[in-house]
Amino acid sequence: MSETTLRPARPLSLAEAVVPILALILLVGLSYFLFGDAGAKGPNQVALVIAALVATLIGRRAGHSLDALSEAASTSIGTGVGAVLILFAVGALIGTWALSGTLMAMVYYGLQLLNPNFFYATAVVLCAIVSLSIGSSWTVVGTIGVGLVGIAINMELSPAITAGAVISGAYFGDKSSPLSDTANLAAAVAGADLYQHLRETLWTSVPTLAGAVALFWVLGEPGDADVSAKARAIQEAFGVSPVHFLPLLLVVALALFKVPPFLTIMIGALAGALLGVVMAPERVIAFAGAAPDLPAPLALLKGAWLALASGYISTTGYAAIDQLASRGGMESMLDTVWLIIVALGFGGVVEKAGAVERLAAPVLAVARSTGALVSTLIGSTVATNIVTADQYIAIVLPGRMFKGAFEQRGLAPVVLSRALGDSATVTSALIPWNSCGAFMAAALGVATLSYAPFTFFNILNPLISILFAFAGIRMLKRQPKMAVSGQPGGLT
Repeated sequence: MSETTLRPARPLSLAEAVVPILALILLVGLSYFLFGDAGAKGPNQVALVIAALVATLIGRRAGHSLDALSEAASTSIGTGVGAVLILFAVGALIGTWALSGTLMAMVYYGLQLLNPNFFYATAVVLCAIVSLSIGSSWTVVGTIGVGLVGIAINMELSPAITAGAVISGAYFGDKSSPLSDTANLAAAVAGADLYQHLRETLWTSVPTLAGAVALFWVLGEPGDADVSAKARAIQEAFGVSPVHFLPLLLVVALALFKVPPFLTIMIGALAGALLGVVMAPERVIAFAGAAPDLPAPLALLKGAWLALASGYISTTGYAAIDQLASRGGMESMLDTVWLIIVALGFGGVVEKAGAVERLAAPVLAVARSTGALVSTLIGSTVATNIVTADQYIAIVLPGRMFKGAFEQRGLAPVVLSRALGDSATVTSALIPWNSCGAFMAAALGVATLSYAPFTFFNILNPLISILFAFAGIRMLKRQPKMAVSGQPGGLT
């Protein structure tokens, strides 16, 4: 049968909908068994491509044309272009901040100010405050988070726990700030007022953050770390001073003025390159490896350009410092970009074939109480994050599917929007092939499966949201429309 004479596509059976999901789980599990954390450097991508082929065969069997399935994959990949650009910008920023000394300045002053007893808890609070101010978990993780992981390594603390603390704090602001794109999207999908959504979000976010801070406080390692030798080595190698914080301050200022994340981070990267040229021209020229007869301005340009593209390689002679400062560059993000592209392609095919809706339908049908309804929504958003590898799809698709059910129960739109933020937004960072999980691992240098058990905010938030639903806490009701004006009433 030709592509042009295909019968109309039919809904998938439950068995058909399960097949590509099982294929993905089995292939990624096998990849982890064979390759461990190195699976993200290629094997996981192959697993996703094969799973996408399985989903294509299922969709074709259901009557979808290959052209339509291919178009769905391409469209889904297109939604990730913004994330890819941000990834490249973060790679460039890390490279130039390592070259200029900004990264090592963050480590140096952090070693002076932070104590191992409460380092993890402090990291959560610091990242929560900054992310609440700028509304971007990615920006916080790619800047302050990188520095905090560096501090932890020099204090001989756990990078995995530190990454969990950074991500926990970053996602508090990501779902609670009026500047957050995910908060705005969740409110829009549910038809809720943004500021009502943010107020309701705090009811679940603040207790979750308090619980996360308490857990990280308990994990603090007692004793005083002697970091004086490492601090002296950093000062000798990079000559750090408060001036090195200028690129960081610029990034925060641009974010507060709502400059788009890619521009904000890329400008921060260029500022780091300029700072390196001004403050440490000898280091930049040495890194460039330029020919002796190359004019100094061109040698400086070459060094900065190389840091943006391929990252900085430190040669101070101090092994611990060189390991931390040798990083970054757009090139370092290529494996992550590859992962995001194939994951989004898989998600596009699965969504087009109708697998996600088919899997959610029977679960939605048995949600007979408000608690069960919210639990089912949260389970669906987590599953969508796993299957489609994109938090925006995990907000939009379940939000559309469950909106009618929430309305039928008389629940206010903010109940739906809050549940979306409590689940789709925060769980995206826990999945290795999701764009958020891949980004966090690439930026912090800690594998997703290594930091995931310590992302206490991200783990607890959906559970607290479910607890609120079963306990009937803040399950606001939609008021009937006013008879005279025809305008919606307030919330009870």
